[in-house]
Amino acid sequence: MTASQFQPRTALLLAATLSPLSLIAQPALAAERRAGSVAVQVTQMIAGLEEPWAIEFLPDGQILVSEIDGRLLRISEGEAMIVPGTPEVWESGQGGLLDIMIPRDFAESREVFLSYSKPMRGGAGTALGVGRLIDGALVGFRDLFTMANGSRRSHHFGSRIVEAPDGTLFLTVGERGERDAAQDLSRANGKVLRLNRDGSIPADNPFTGSSSSDTSIADSEEALSAIWSYGHRNPQGAALDADGQLWINEHGPQGGDEINRVEKGGNYGWPLTSFGENYGGGRFAPTALSGTVAPSFQWTPSIAPSGHAIYQGELFPALKGAHLIGSLKFDYIAVMAPETWEQQTWDQQTWQWPETGRVRDIKEAPDGSIWFLSVIEGAAYRISPAQ
Repeated sequence: MTASQFQPRTALLLAATLSPLSLIAQPALAAERRAGSVAVQVTQMIAGLEEPWAIEFLPDGQILVSEIDGRLLRISEGEAMIVPGTPEVWESGQGGLLDIMIPRDFAESREVFLSYSKPMRGGAGTALGVGRLIDGALVGFRDLFTMANGSRRSHHFGSRIVEAPDGTLFLTVGERGERDAAQDLSRANGKVLRLNRDGSIPADNPFTGSSSSDTSIADSEEALSAIWSYGHRNPQGAALDADGQLWINEHGPQGGDEINRVEKGGNYGWPLTSFGENYGGGRFAPTALSGTVAPSFQWTPSIAPSGHAIYQGELFPALKGAHLIGSLKFDYIAVMAPETWEQQTWDQQTWQWPETGRVRDIKEAPDGSIWFLSVIEGAAYRISPAQ
């Protein structure tokens, strides 16, 4: 189904009037909460969402929200509108319209990058595409990358998009439930990919010498040079720190959810090693396996992480450099401050409130406030200092 097949839904409720960098909420939809030792205000900004997956901010104060069923919403001046021109998606389980990325030059380029589960022979695969947002519509949408092999499994799409400091794009791709494929460099499953904005392959990718650098939108021999790292299971969160370093979080099996500092050419071990347990019983190989990169942090039991922001704003000085990660399983935001990440030593807090039901995405807004999407509540919330 495509977003253009839907009419605007009058049931979508807005809890705020939106203008550039100024959001005034109705008092009844704001609540004071405790974030560790700090009092914060948690305000419902958008309600009535259906399985929201990602949220992004445009330079003029408008907001984009993706819903897994294929709708891309544009929030402007207190109104929510469907953005036509989005791709057809394969909506099943974890598949659908997924991440949104607004590049730094959006004001000039008008480009909006989307990841999604693309229908294809054999089922669906993770895809990355781009279109231009013109007069409220996505114009000229085209694929930059698609997996070559579809699968009817409805999980492990990955799909987070990050713009690197040099303008290249990182895309996380889940192993689609085919665990051994994460170690197979002939396939995109279980990888972090790095592409130029036009879909071509950067010459300094780690595996460009092993195959053609010819531009392709399929993970045939040509597209394998898009691989930046491998051995991942299902990375559903990705963010850059202040130094431009890429970090991801990913789901483990029955434990062993991970935070990883992504290194060029690194092998992150799945399924050779994991802190988690195999479904049906049994442990994996030793957690410190030669030739693989150990996680910087791991959760056992699993929290089902999704969404990842590394705070750089001014509203919460104490949070500078902290990793904010949503938990789909335990309904909270994990606030992770790396003390010595090389030794897996992190200070961890949890923000768990009535609003944090299945946190799917979390973002720092241009004004330094923190926004998150709750799947259970079908809403977007803003965290700001308590008044």
